[in-house]
Order: sequence, then structure tokens, then C-alpha cells
Amino acid sequence: MKGYIHSLESFGTVDGPGVRYVVFFQGCPMRCLYCHNPDTWKPGEGTLMDTEEIIASMDRNRAFYATGGLTATGGEPLLQLPFLTELFEKAKAQGIHTCLDTSGVTFRADSPDYLKKAERLLKATDLVMLDLKHIREDEHKSLTGHSNKNILDFARYLDSHRVPLWVRHVAVPGITFDRDSLFSLGIFLGSLKNLKAVEVLPYHSMGKVKYDNLGLQYPLCDTRQLTKEEARTAYEIILDGIENVTHTRFLSHYT
Repeated sequence: MKGYIHSLESFGTVDGPGVRYVVFFQGCPMRCLYCHNPDTWKPGEGTLMDTEEIIASMDRNRAFYATGGLTATGGEPLLQLPFLTELFEKAKAQGIHTCLDTSGVTFRADSPDYLKKAERLLKATDLVMLDLKHIREDEHKSLTGHSNKNILDFARYLDSHRVPLWVRHVAVPGITFDRDSLFSLGIFLGSLKNLKAVEVLPYHSMGKVKYDNLGLQYPLCDTRQLTKEEARTAYEIILDGIENVTHTRFLSHYT
């Protein structure tokens, strides 16, 4: 089986625990205003690779991944679900830790066929890093072009299947950096028993150069970057929401 791959990173340190081999899948249905990988949007582009090629490429530096593993990111890996599943199953067969970095937007709770495929994937998945863009429906549509219903359903599905979950949230001035939204996000996260970590990523505009190179207009050209201090504040507000539900202080980190 072959899949469309945008690129490979040999020594990733921000895409899951430890040092990781990172596979960037090509294709994504979302159009997040702050996306820093617009070159991964179009499906059917990139390099066609089979799963054996990817595993063999990783094996060249296998010793470096002893405390890490393999991460599938993108783009949106779930757009190529059969290929992703085969890749993770082969990795697990070799004792490689597997991490899925996803928005969850393609999840379909109302499709028995999709759920059967998702369950097979999750059996070979050690960790899911879920990018929750915005907790509020209307704002999520404005930010990404899509509803967040499938994404929240996916988070609940992972919880019901006890798949360890890390949540990442980009704090953007004027969009996601407000107390009510952050606290509401914490309330939702507090309902998930599989939650292991939360990251707040401060918005930056470093992806603008890619838009320029692709001849695209950068949507947030007038938006200032978030400071690390503001990211810490956002993180604390989310934790307050979690604590409001669980009555325990959630131990995690922010970037």
C-alpha cells in the first residue's frame, strides 16, 4: 500500500515523547487561519511511499528512537486512514511507539464502517495528540472552515476506548486567547479520563513565508504574536476549567 507523503523528519522533539521519526502526510481538509504548513493542504501530491519504505528509513537511526518512536502528522493523516493503519501496525509489530497527531476532523461517529476502521487503527496507536482549535462551534468554523463536532466526538471516542490523549491548543490574540473560551475548553477536557497532557502553543507568524512562496495571502497578517507569558496565562485558565470538573490539579506542561 502506498500513501502520499509530504516530508520526513528524522529527529523530531516536539511531536510526542522522546526523539521521534516524524512522517508528514499530504492532504488536509481544514484551512486554519494560522496554519504553518499550507504546502500540505492539497491531497494527491507529495511523494508516493509504501509503509516498508518508511519503516526502513526509520530503521537507519533506530537507536536514537529508544525513548521515542514514530509520529504521523501532516496535513491530516486520517485522510489516508488505510495507509496510516498499515504503517502503525507494522511499526507496532517491531515494538515502535506510535503517535498520531491529528485534528480529528474526518471522524464519523455515525458511520459503522468508519468506526470499524478507526478501531483497528487505535489498536495500533499508543498516543493521540489532538489539535483542538476552538471549543465554540461558530468560532471554530470561522477559524478553520469546519465544524468542531467531529473533533469533539473523536475526543470522546478516544476516551471511551482509553487511548492516551495529549491535547494541543494554539492561543491566538483576538481569536482563541480569551478567558471564556479557554475556561470552556478546560471544562470539556476535564470530562475526559484519558487526558494525559495539555500544551498551549503561542501563536506565531513564522509560517507566513510559506504563504508568500505559494503566492497565497496570509490571513492573519495584522495579528500580533502571543508572548510566552500570555501562553502561560492561557494554560492556567484551561487548568482552572479542568479543576472545576475534576477538583484536582492537572499536571502537564505548556510550550
